[in-house]
Amino acid sequence: MTAIEETAVALANQGSEEFRQATDVLEKVGLTRYEARAYIALVARGVGDAATLATAAGIPRTSAYKVLESLAEKGYAQPTGGKPILFRPTPPLDVADTLKGAIQDVFEKLALLHRVVGEHGEPQLVYLLSERDKVVAKIGDLLDQANRTFILTTPQVAELRDDLGKKIQHAVKRGLRVTFVTAPLQRVPEGVEYVPRENLLATEVLADGEHALLAAPGLEACGFTDNPILIAHLKQFLELILEKDAEPTSA
Repeated sequence: MTAIEETAVALANQGSEEFRQATDVLEKVGLTRYEARAYIALVARGVGDAATLATAAGIPRTSAYKVLESLAEKGYAQPTGGKPILFRPTPPLDVADTLKGAIQDVFEKLALLHRVVGEHGEPQLVYLLSERDKVVAKIGDLLDQANRTFILTTPQVAELRDDLGKKIQHAVKRGLRVTFVTAPLQRVPEGVEYVPRENLLATEVLADGEHALLAAPGLEACGFTDNPILIAHLKQFLELILEKDAEPTSA
């Protein structure tokens, strides 16, 4: 067995250093700990149902199906049908290519923000938050405060749909135009306009065209601002997305 083959075998072992390192890297690009372990197990096995993969990944059986659904929403797996439902992994190199493109897109936008801030000599216009609960709470605050429009671009639609469900319902009822830009074939709350877009990585919010937020892939940190110069750049970018892709549809 070659050194590469030995490393591949070690990667499938939950107790190995290779498994721990791979899990850490996958968390850094937006997966939860359970999702990272499940994807590695799925790649190691080739196919499996929730119960089988829970054992292989070392995650609770009660969480396994939801974890696999989330992996499918994020493009890391595909359900194959049947009872119980089987899942296959998206080929790792395909995932890597998607992530590279998405990361490049995010950092190009960040570079633009950095240049704009530098040009105008106002370095303290983006305020930072860390910890997922605080980031989600801030998105909820922006939703509550918006009076006209709220655009959310995210690969984390399932989590945010659950976390912000009541706030979204209330916003729609009071007449706020809510638009979700997320992966194709996703379920969005009733009354929310939906624009499908592939290869999303970060989460972005634009509320009333006056308040903006950009969050890391796993929602563990974010920056937000109400500076009109920075808002204008994000607004222009999101308008290009909305014009480029299919017309929004209501759920």
